[in-house]
Amino acid sequence: QVQLVESGGGLVQPGGSLRLSCAASGLLFFSSSSVGWYRQAPGKQRELVATMTGGGTTDYADSVKGRFTSSRDNAEKMLYLQMNSLKPEDTAVYYCNIESWGTGINYWGQGTQVTVSS
Repeated sequence: QVQLVESGGGLVQPGGSLRLSCAASGLLFFSSSSVGWYRQAPGKQRELVATMTGGGTTDYADSVKGRFTSSRDNAEKMLYLQMNSLKPEDTAVYYCNIESWGTGINYWGQGTQVTVSS
């Protein structure tokens, strides 16, 4: 059974930083799988924040380029999202996502709340 568990969310002041983590378990081909971070603000649709292929190629939403960095530790089956220079508009529930290599099945974490406010 595949399970993704996010952590690291919280309340931070504008300009501050947070690091989100996502622990994956039960996934056979983690290192080959494409992974991503998404977010959903109240009243808005879920949007893509960052993606990373199994080969390590990353892509970011324009709104977070230069501020957010996605990384992964294949040995530990962990995903990370380093968020710097946070803005109030970054406030949302953040989700990690994995598209399993070979099956194409998408898995989601339960989400972690990030609130940027003074």
